[in-house]
Amino acid sequence: MTTFDDREKGYETKFALDQEQEFKAIARRNKMLGLWAAEKMELSADSAEQYAAAVVRADFEQPGEEDVFRKIAGDFKASGLTVSEGELRSKMDELASIAREQIRAGE
Repeated sequence: MTTFDDREKGYETKFALDQEQEFKAIARRNKMLGLWAAEKMELSADSAEQYAAAVVRADFEQPGEEDVFRKIAGDFKASGLTVSEGELRSKMDELASIAREQIRAGE
C-alpha cells in the first residue's frame, strides 16, 4: 500500500499546486484586464491601479468570471464606451493565457 499511498499523496499535492496557480493566474488576469479597461476609459495612472484592484475584488462576488465581465461592461457603458461582448470576452481569454504562461514561468 505504500506505493499507492505515495501516488495518491503526489496527485493531491499536484492538484493543490494546480489550483493555487490557477487562482494566481486568474487574479493576475483580472488585474491586467482592469489596467486594459482603465486605459480604454483614459483613467490616470493612480486611478488605473485602483480600478485594477477593484476588478480583482469584483471576482470574489460569486463563482466564475461573470462578475468581472459585468463590472467592466457596466463601467464601459457608464463611461460612454462601446465595447462588444465578444471583444471583452476575447480580451479576457487572451489575458488569461498570458497570465497562466507568466505564472508557469515563475514571473
